Amino acid sequence: MTPALTESPAEPLSASLPEAPPAGPPAGHSATTIERGSFCLARCSCGWSGPARRSRDRARTDATEHLTAP
Repeated sequence: MTPALTESPAEPLSASLPEAPPAGPPAGHSATTIERGSFCLARCSCGWSGPARRSRDRARTDATEHLTAP
C-alpha cells in the first residue's frame, strides 16, 4: 500500500527543474573568420561563406548573422 500525497511540495516544481541552456548556433553550424591578404571573410561548417571584407569586425558580424538566421 502506498501512502497518499496529502501535502503540497515546499517549493514549486518549476523551481527544482534545471534551467534550459542558452540558445546556441543551430546544429551543424560553426562559423569562423578567415584572412586572405588584406581581406577577411566568414565561413561556416555548413558550407556558407560570407563576402570578403576589409573590416574584421564586419566579417564577424556576418558570421553572427548567419548563425542567428532562421
